[in-house]
Amino acid sequence: MNEEELKKKLTPEQYKVMREKGTEASFSGKYAQEHARGMYKCVACGAELFSSDAKFDSGTGWPSFTAPANLKNIELREDTSSGMSRTEVICKNCGSHLGHVFDDGPIDRRLPAGRQGKRYCINSVCLELEKKH
Repeated sequence: MNEEELKKKLTPEQYKVMREKGTEASFSGKYAQEHARGMYKCVACGAELFSSDAKFDSGTGWPSFTAPANLKNIELREDTSSGMSRTEVICKNCGSHLGHVFDDGPIDRRLPAGRQGKRYCINSVCLELEKKH
């Protein structure tokens, strides 16, 4: 999908966050307080990103996850914008910005030792929840 197609498909806020690396306001996204079970997918391309089983309430105002559902669909990049050093989370399938990952998450004993304690802080506008019935 090229940029023109993405501009037509995404809302202006989704485009600003996903293609121009913006951020939605905390506590404003529809999935910040969502508790339904299912799979969170990239709104731009449909790639499976995060399972509701990995979602937790971080108190930050953005949906937070301990780990991606499929590492093949996530790319991590160094982000030194805004005078900070962070790790950006990108949809590997379409190259869209999703949010950032931090080392202040809870311990998830289901994960290997090197992948525990992560908080994938993701913008709601980047996600579409496919609910599990």
